[in-house]
Amino acid sequence: MKKLITILAVIALVGAFTLPAAAAEWNFYGSARMSTFSTTADPGSGDDDTDTNWDLQGNSRIGANVSAGDVSGRFEYGSGPNLRILRGTWNFGAGSLLVGQDYTPANFFPSNQVYGGDADLLPYGGIYRGRRPMIQLSFGTFKLALVSPNAASDLGSGSDVDIMLPNFELSYKFKTDMFYVDVFGGYLGYSLDAVTVTAADGTVSRTADADITSYIGGVNLGVNVGPVAIKGSFWLGQNTGPYGMWVTGDADPALVGGDTNDNDTYGFLGVVTFKATDALSFEIGYGYLQHERDNAVEADDTTSYYANAVITFAPGVFIVPEVGMIDYGNNMAGAEQGDDMYFGAKWQINF
Repeated sequence: MKKLITILAVIALVGAFTLPAAAAEWNFYGSARMSTFSTTADPGSGDDDTDTNWDLQGNSRIGANVSAGDVSGRFEYGSGPNLRILRGTWNFGAGSLLVGQDYTPANFFPSNQVYGGDADLLPYGGIYRGRRPMIQLSFGTFKLALVSPNAASDLGSGSDVDIMLPNFELSYKFKTDMFYVDVFGGYLGYSLDAVTVTAADGTVSRTADADITSYIGGVNLGVNVGPVAIKGSFWLGQNTGPYGMWVTGDADPALVGGDTNDNDTYGFLGVVTFKATDALSFEIGYGYLQHERDNAVEADDTTSYYANAVITFAPGVFIVPEVGMIDYGNNMAGAEQGDDMYFGAKWQINF
C-alpha cells in the first residue's frame, strides 16, 4: 500500500509539471557562429602587430520562444554561457507588457558588419544599449521602458552612487512597404557622494559631490528600392559611458575642481546593400563616433568602414567574407591611437 501511494505521488508530481507545459507551444532555435579573421594593428607608434582569430563567437546562441494564449516568453543563452534574454510578455489587447531581460528600445541594427563578433558598426557610430532587465509597455510600434540603470563611473574611488529612479527609454517606429523611420530617446540621472581621488603621495587631488545627467536621442531610418537597401542612423547624447551605450573611446564625464565636465557624444552610420540573388548579396558601410568633453584638449573620435558579401549555401547556412578598417583617431589628450586593418570571414549555421 505504501509503495502504491508513493507511485501515485510521483505520477501526480510529474503531472503537475507537465500539464502547464503541454498547454504551451515551444519553438527552440540556435545559431553557431565562427569568426576567422586576420587583423593588423597599427598602434600609432611602434611596430605593427598581426594576429589571427579563429574561434566560436560569443554571440552564438541557443534559446526558445514559448507561447500560451495571451502570454508568451523567450529565453536565450550565449556561448559563455551567459544569459542573453529571459522575459515574459502579456498581450492585454490594447498593448503588451514585457517583464524581464531583453533588448531595450534604444537598439537598432542597420549594419551587417561581422568583424568583432558581429559588431554591426554599433561601437563606431551605431545605436546599441544592449539587453537589460526592464519593465516595458508597448502600444503598436510605441515602446516605453523602465530599465535597470547602468550608472557605471570611474570618476573616483570611495564614491557612493545614489540612483533614485530607473533609466527611462522610449521609441516609436513608422513603417511603410518602402521605408521606415525609428525615433528614440533615453534618460538617466544619478548622484555621486564623497568622490575622493588620492595621489600616490597621500594628497587629495579632488573631493566633490556630483550630479550626473545622461541622455540619448536620435533616429534610425531606411529605404528599399528594388534590390538596393539604404539604411542609416544618427544619434547624440551626454555622458553615454555611464548610461551604458556600447561606444569606442572615452565617453565618461570628469570632475575637475568640484565641477562636473560633461562629455557630449554623437555618432552616425550609413549602409548600402545590394541583393544580387537569393543566395548572394553585397554590403558596404561607414560609421563615425565622436566624444567631446568640456575639459579635453580635443575630441576623441573613431571611424570604421567595411565591405562584405553574404553567400548562402542552404537555408540558414552562409558565410560572410569581409574586409575593413577601424581608425581610432586621437584621444582627448591629442595622442594618436592607431588603427586596425582586417580581412576574413564569419561562418554561420542557424538551426
